Amino acid sequence: MPELPEAEVVACQIRAHLLGAQLNDCMVGRADIVREGLPTLPWYRGAMLEDVVRYGKSVALGFRKEREVRYIVTELGMTGLLLFHATQTKHPQHVHVRLSFTGGRESELRYWNPRRFGRMSLLNRTGLDTYRARRFGVDPLTVSREEFVCLLQAKRGRLKPLLMHQQVIAGIGNIYANEILFRTKLHPNREVNRLREARMTVLYDTMQSVLREAIACGGSSVKDFFAPDGTEGHYKNHHLVYGKEGQPCPNLCGRIIRRLQSERSSFFCPACQSNRFSV
Repeated sequence: MPELPEAEVVACQIRAHLLGAQLNDCMVGRADIVREGLPTLPWYRGAMLEDVVRYGKSVALGFRKEREVRYIVTELGMTGLLLFHATQTKHPQHVHVRLSFTGGRESELRYWNPRRFGRMSLLNRTGLDTYRARRFGVDPLTVSREEFVCLLQAKRGRLKPLLMHQQVIAGIGNIYANEILFRTKLHPNREVNRLREARMTVLYDTMQSVLREAIACGGSSVKDFFAPDGTEGHYKNHHLVYGKEGQPCPNLCGRIIRRLQSERSSFFCPACQSNRFSV
């Protein structure tokens, strides 16, 4: 499932290849793939792509026509991909939206989504602000250390579900929550209100480091993720615990990585990530 690093890679590639291009046509194969704003689709024809921004795990394309700016926001969901024209897909029948451009380095951007858990939304500025407020908490790459600590201090409950709660911290999913917690030596079920401030700052620094390293590696192509140009992300080669059940702990502590089944599978070392109270 694409998470923040994968969405950031997608946004960067679209920005590099299509910024300043004109949208000539937008073909929607399934009306139910557009969550809201479908009647406004004709407005986008002839508009210029002036901005590409990531919000959590979503990518927003900002189009300008005369003095107005409107947005096409794409949720990548479980299996959603944004792909350039030359990128091959295994099942082309799952391309549900095609955006045709002139004046860019690419001629087409396609939305491929076989399971259709993600959707597109066509929004004006007010609609985008409402969409963001409803769906996204703080961004883990831009939130300050102080804001992050205050956020955690105001919360209760288990740590891993909190990291993955999109209305609290936007963009972290199961893969990166596992990796962040292992590197911070925190158990997935650790109670947030039992963390001391010093450990919260370590968690913040580790979160930033893991996400930025993953972006530099093109994300994690664990199952179906490909960047718009068809390249795979190689951060999966740097995973220490995700999907490593039964393998020796990479910290060489002598224990075996275990899998904890809860809302989503958690991979952890029972020695390095003890759930006993500690600093």
